[in-house]
Amino acid sequence: MEAKGYAAGEAGGKLSPYNFERRELGEKDVLIDIKYCGICHSDIHQVNNDWGGASYPMVPGHEIVGIVRNVGSGVKKFKQGDRVGVGCMVDSCGQCGPCKSGLQQYCENGATFTYSSKDKVSGGVTYGGYSDKIVVVEDFVLKVSEKLDFAATAPLLCAGITTYSPLKHWNVKAGQTVGVAGLGGLGHMAVKLAKSMGANVVVMTTSEKKKDEAKRLGADKVIISKNIEEMKKNRMSMDLIIDTIPAPHDMNLYISLLKIDGSIVLVGLPEKESQHVISAGSLINGRRSISGSNIGGIEETQEMLDYCDKHNIVSDIELIPMSKVNEAYVRTVNSDVKYRFVIDMSTL
Repeated sequence: MEAKGYAAGEAGGKLSPYNFERRELGEKDVLIDIKYCGICHSDIHQVNNDWGGASYPMVPGHEIVGIVRNVGSGVKKFKQGDRVGVGCMVDSCGQCGPCKSGLQQYCENGATFTYSSKDKVSGGVTYGGYSDKIVVVEDFVLKVSEKLDFAATAPLLCAGITTYSPLKHWNVKAGQTVGVAGLGGLGHMAVKLAKSMGANVVVMTTSEKKKDEAKRLGADKVIISKNIEEMKKNRMSMDLIIDTIPAPHDMNLYISLLKIDGSIVLVGLPEKESQHVISAGSLINGRRSISGSNIGGIEETQEMLDYCDKHNIVSDIELIPMSKVNEAYVRTVNSDVKYRFVIDMSTL
């Protein structure tokens, strides 16, 4: 079926209008009219082919919310008119251990990502949410509450689940201290979610200007991370650190903030592969650990959306028309957004 959107024609290219074909509605498919789509920093990395393997023309976008227009004959979970979301994945093998455990993002045969990925159904390439419509297999469509601000819900499909998943996996409890390194799209969601779980939240940022913002979002304390003495004063004070910084940084400084048995979890992915020099002593002296976490499975993403509905949590956004998308990319790179751009698809 005919679709329209915005695409990059080459690595590093500007996004411009693009007409393309979506696959026809299959028995288990859901056809969604896209209403809003968030701009994730990883969209920019993909357009620039920073991580390699990108395919062009590329229609980015994996923070998608919309309205069901039609469903295939075998669809049971959704009906016309439902508010739904689509995140970073649109399919997986469904047969491997991770898939059967609800960890489709770690599919051993490779998850099908929402854009610039091989479409296992059509044999073509997937196109993302900077478009008017999308066709997704039922099992990768998520229910979105009628109560939450629709546009501000879109970033939950990536920024929300990326920070919710490690907070749940590391079993954050009321009274614990959670550090959040970096205060951008991911960081601001980590603050909101950790605070809602009853944690004492400490934000670490290089920017003095972000102190008031961090407090507004719910942080109990703010540390200026480039102030080494201030960092040292907070040694062994945190149970968990969610590290959202998408650039090389001195990991040992952050590790020293962990209590015994504390963990630092990396969720920020740099544009180029970076190597951290880790002091073995900083880990051994405290039985500390370093881990990573990548989005979340479909079941957990639905759990996150339901949790945010219950606690009235959405992203702080700046709503833009599609014509401003290239400008938004520049501003995102320059950290000039609080805290997520969301495209209004009615402007397409």
